[in-house]
Amino acid sequence: MKIATFNINGIKARINALPDWLDEAKPDVVLMQEIKSVDEAFPAEIFEERGYNVEVHGQKSFNGVGILSKLPLEDVTRGLPGLDGEPYVADEQARYIEATVVGDTHSVRLCGLYLPNGNPVELNEDGTPVEGGKYAYKLDWMDRLRARAQVLLAEETPFLMAGDYNIIPQAEDAATPDSWRGDALFRPESHAKWRSLLNLGLTEAFRARTQGPGHYSFWDYQAGAWNRNNGIRIDHFLLCPYTADRLIDCQIDKDIRARDKPSDHVPVWIDLAL
Repeated sequence: MKIATFNINGIKARINALPDWLDEAKPDVVLMQEIKSVDEAFPAEIFEERGYNVEVHGQKSFNGVGILSKLPLEDVTRGLPGLDGEPYVADEQARYIEATVVGDTHSVRLCGLYLPNGNPVELNEDGTPVEGGKYAYKLDWMDRLRARAQVLLAEETPFLMAGDYNIIPQAEDAATPDSWRGDALFRPESHAKWRSLLNLGLTEAFRARTQGPGHYSFWDYQAGAWNRNNGIRIDHFLLCPYTADRLIDCQIDKDIRARDKPSDHVPVWIDLAL
């Protein structure tokens, strides 16, 4: 089963580019981020006529996540639970969607996410994040994501968590790492939360298959970043042990960035033996 994650940066802007990529790449499932559309305005028919089931969790002009699947989606839920396991009703940002997809022999719980950027970084004099600030929200959101992973692991539910994490895991994941020092994507606190996720026993799919620098999934629209290959890798798949055992491959569709009216992100996909 080919499963992709793709921050499309607006469905209206990608109304032609996204279907073109789908026709070419033929993923079975796509986890989308930044659809930037309310649910009722999302052009589901374009994807349904290609054989995809469509589930979205949208928000006007900002954020928004969704799933396209050639296979039926079961038990669809929207929104990331709070630390106590209850729905986090105060979270008005549409950043998380879950559903189960059943393959030929196995099922997997899909957790699609758009993790907060966290900038600007606002710190107190003692270096702690300012309560109510964007960076504090990012770190809190990562705590909630870890808590959700713990629940799924305890239930022995096969799962993956994929999307735009807004995390540069290591220096080799940025063309110019020094320029990201102090940024919310690369701060020590962000790295600590990232490692706490991995330390649950999760596998980062791309690094399980490919090592070394020079692999990116995002290039800014500004300052000729694409032409200079000044990119960062922030779109990731984290797999529970059960799902990691079924990993066949993980690749980045880098060339999509050079096409007409591209997103600033490119698709990342895995192939699972399901």
